[in-house]
Amino acid sequence: MAPQNERYKKYARRCADDFNFLTRLYQLYALRVVFIPFASLFYKFKISGNRFALKNTPCIVASNHISYFDPFIVRWASRRNLAYMAKKELFDASNYIAKNISRLGAFPVNREKLEVSTIKTVKEVFKAKWNLCIFPQGGIRKNKKIENINKGFVVIAKMVNADILPVAISGLEKYNWNIFKKTVVNVVVGDPIKATLPDDEIIENWRCQVAKMSGYELSEINE
Repeated sequence: MAPQNERYKKYARRCADDFNFLTRLYQLYALRVVFIPFASLFYKFKISGNRFALKNTPCIVASNHISYFDPFIVRWASRRNLAYMAKKELFDASNYIAKNISRLGAFPVNREKLEVSTIKTVKEVFKAKWNLCIFPQGGIRKNKKIENINKGFVVIAKMVNADILPVAISGLEKYNWNIFKKTVVNVVVGDPIKATLPDDEIIENWRCQVAKMSGYELSEINE
């Protein structure tokens, strides 16, 4: 088994060729054959909103984060190829996990700082004409608040000149394993946000849209 730092280096630096037809097939298989049939036993998904916005233009899909199901849900709702920025701790867990989430198009990032490997990989994602999925709140937040926004998604949007497509997920604050009482999960795709806007305006636009679409509380920007 490779040491954790070697594993991080292996998966952190990706090239455009890594985001290919096989990656897309792996995503579709995981989504349509595994996730949707399984999750539909316990949840009723309602997906709405501006799902076809920026359809022909690579963009950053930015969603709030409330469960481990979110990457699959965002892929389902956005209906496009996605590369995922994932916390490096997931890759540190085991080589098996690292290998399989890498196949899904994920690559590790250091949430404490934006590293050179991350910047280069992001550029490769857009070189491959794929879209990038980011969760601006970082970790999972189940408190129904839109808070603790990491400004890194704005930096990346401006770096690659990619507009942002906000997505709001609600209803999965608690996992449900009762097949006789399905939980309703609402997923709403918002209006695109121009990368050319000022940083603070982008963040405020994303916060307000996601709060409104999810029905969550909009906390102060510095909370």
